[in-house]
Amino acid sequence: MPRQAQTETTARATPAYQRIKDYVLQQIRGGAWTEGELIPTELALCKQFSVSRMTVHRALRELTADQVLLRYQGSGTYVAPAKIPSTLIEIRSIAQDIQDRGHQHSCHVLLLEKSKVSTTQAQRFHLPVGAPLFRSIIVHYENAEPIQLEDRVVDARRLPDYLQQDWSQTTPNEYLMHAAPAPSGRYTIEVKLPPKNVAEPLDIPVEQPCLVLDRMTFSGGAFASQAVMWYPGNRYKLAGQT
Repeated sequence: MPRQAQTETTARATPAYQRIKDYVLQQIRGGAWTEGELIPTELALCKQFSVSRMTVHRALRELTADQVLLRYQGSGTYVAPAKIPSTLIEIRSIAQDIQDRGHQHSCHVLLLEKSKVSTTQAQRFHLPVGAPLFRSIIVHYENAEPIQLEDRVVDARRLPDYLQQDWSQTTPNEYLMHAAPAPSGRYTIEVKLPPKNVAEPLDIPVEQPCLVLDRMTFSGGAFASQAVMWYPGNRYKLAGQT
């Protein structure tokens, strides 16, 4: 059988929804569609592949379940952030880290407030502008010495009881592991000089470099939380194993 005929026979044998999945994956892996980019609509894919909307919906639903895509009602379908390789770093509860060292954890809440998604946040989180957010700023202590300032926002629609938590009994990280389980996400680590509103709660001068971890997490393919965590460079060492 000629190669072209074999190819056409194979294509017909492949379920239509799988051909759509393969196409989407090819576009992403080939770099045509990049992280955070809006992909073609279901209707456009229906026309392209000459299939029903139900078939397209199944393909995109399965790719969303695999955390390849993120789907938002009324907004569209986007290329999901790449998964964090498990060999890089495990983000654990700071309270657990401190307790594992045989020390005492405590915290002080500087801010608990309601806010709304800004234009910049909407682009980064794939949430509609004006959607409700909750924000917390908490200083964590190890044996009464401040070692982390955590500035976090969460999707208030998904985590409506966030502001009611007793942060002296749990940490935001521990709460989110239960309320938004099986997270995926991405992070950056930088060395920065702290602004005054960060340096003062950490009891350090603004000339003291800090290790800054910026982490955004998704659960079930949807945005859950973004946290910026400041660690005084003279008190904290990042460690892990692979």
